[in-house]
Amino acid sequence: MSIFHFALVGIGGFFGSIARFAISRKYNSKKKTLPIGTIIVNLSGAFLLGLLTGAHLDQSYLLFAGTGFMGAFTTFSTLKLETIQLHIGQKKKALFLYIGITYVFGISLAFLGYLTGNNI
Repeated sequence: MSIFHFALVGIGGFFGSIARFAISRKYNSKKKTLPIGTIIVNLSGAFLLGLLTGAHLDQSYLLFAGTGFMGAFTTFSTLKLETIQLHIGQKKKALFLYIGITYVFGISLAFLGYLTGNNI
């Protein structure tokens, strides 16, 4: 690993975190039970990371877009925090819906992205 590779990850992460912040800010609302912004970010990120992986891109592209951008764009820690908040708030239906949507569709979209990338 060179300093260039670290820079690619950092620059990708910078843009990924800004994109996640913008989407979450726009779609997450105290009025809504489900954190729609986090769902959008994680599901689109799962598909796009699958696509990048399936496309067998050069290491530099994967470091920038996959590790950097997608690593900062998707958010496992926020998913877990929001899951706990739904549990504490005793919103069981929303909790199971959130977990189901995130994991079932996330894995499916990552696989679909991989297949799509593999055919490019």
